[in-house]
Amino acid sequence: QVQLVESGGDSVEAGGLLTLSCTASGFAFDSDMGWFRQAPGQKREAVAAVSTGGSSTMYVDSVKGRVTISIDKNKNILYLEMNNVKPEDTAVYYCAADPSFAKIVLGRANYWGQGTQVTVS
Repeated sequence: QVQLVESGGDSVEAGGLLTLSCTASGFAFDSDMGWFRQAPGQKREAVAAVSTGGSSTMYVDSVKGRVTISIDKNKNILYLEMNNVKPEDTAVYYCAADPSFAKIVLGRANYWGQGTQVTVS
């Protein structure tokens, strides 16, 4: 059974830093992964994605230069390091996994976590 569990969400002050983690288990394949977020009243948006080997990454324009996505295949953990956080980063953050990088980027991944709340004030 595929399971994705996010952690690391917190309340932080603007300009601070935060690292989110997503622990994956139950995969029978190498999977591309990504982070998404959904703010109250807004649609879910892709924040960043990474291919299973780390050779390909994608970042939404609003986080470029402030956010780094990385994957530790040995530990099956996906990270999202957020620097210089802004109030507009406030959202529930979800990790997702799929064998297709394209499906990750399009938000059509097969597997999703339950989310972790990030609040920036």
